[in-house]
Amino acid sequence: MNESELKSMIQNILTEITDEQSKAASSKSTDTNDVSDEVLPDISEIDLKKQFLVPNPHDKEGYLKIKSFTPARLGMWRTGTRYKTASILRFRADHAAAQDAVFSDVDPELPKKMGFLETQTTCESKDEYLTRPDRGRKFDDEMIKKIKDNVTSHPKIQMIVGDGLSSAAIEANIPDIIPAIQQGLKVYGLSFETKDVIFVKYARVGAEDHMGEITDADVVCMLVGERPGLVTAKSMSAYIAYKPTIGMAESKRTVVSNIHDGGLPAVEAGAYIAEMLDKMLRLKKSGIELKAAENAEK
Repeated sequence: MNESELKSMIQNILTEITDEQSKAASSKSTDTNDVSDEVLPDISEIDLKKQFLVPNPHDKEGYLKIKSFTPARLGMWRTGTRYKTASILRFRADHAAAQDAVFSDVDPELPKKMGFLETQTTCESKDEYLTRPDRGRKFDDEMIKKIKDNVTSHPKIQMIVGDGLSSAAIEANIPDIIPAIQQGLKVYGLSFETKDVIFVKYARVGAEDHMGEITDADVVCMLVGERPGLVTAKSMSAYIAYKPTIGMAESKRTVVSNIHDGGLPAVEAGAYIAEMLDKMLRLKKSGIELKAAENAEK
C-alpha cells in the first residue's frame, strides 16, 4: 500500500466516524425535546421536627416527642459512615438559604411600599459592610441632614429598620410587625407615623446609637436581620434603648430576639415590643437598668 492509498483509507475512516457521531447527536437531541412536567418536592419544606429516618427505633414516639421541642437535626440516621442523601440535601439547601440571606440586599420595593425614609450608613457595598463593621454604625453628613430634614425632631419613639445580616428576615417580618407595634402602642396612648420609620441599608446594631443622637429621640427601637443559621434564615431581633448615645454600654439595650415564624411570630412580637416601649418611656430606662426598675416596682 503506497502513501496515497493510506491517506485515502484514513480519510474514509474519519468520514465514517464523523457521520456516526452526527447521527448519534441528532438522535439524542430529538430524545431530549420531550421535557418532563414533573416537579420535585421542595426539600426545604420538610419539617425537621417531624422528619425521622431511624430504622426500627426502640421508642419512636419518645424520640418524636424530643424532636418536637427542637429544630436540631436528630434522628437523621446514616448509610455506613455517611448521612443519608435526604439529610445532606437539606443541609445544603439550608446553608444556601443562609448565604443568600447574608449576601443579598433587601428588595428595594419594600421600604418604598411601606413608606419608610431610606438611608444608608457609610458603607458603600455589601463587601465593605461585612469587612468593616465600624462603618455600618455611623452616617455621613449628607445622610444626617436627610434624616433631620425628613423625620419628626425629638420623637418619643424612633423606629428603625436595618437590613443587618439577613435581608430575608426583614422581607419576611417587617410588613407584619410594624402595624402590630402601632396597634399595640394605641393601648398606651402612644404612636409613631410610618413615614417617620427610617430604613437603614448596611446597618449594624450600633447605628441606632448614632440615630439616637441625630433624632434626639427618647427611645430608639431598631428592627434588624440577624445572622442566619441552618434552622432559619429569617430571624429578626429588636434592639431597644432609652436615649442611646455613641459608645454607650451594651447592657443598656433591651433585646427581643428570635422573631420569625418558627420562633416568636411577628404579630406577637409587635405587641410585646409595644409593651416594652411604654415601660421605657415611663421608667426612663432600658437594658439591665430597666429590669432593676421593674423589680423595684413589684
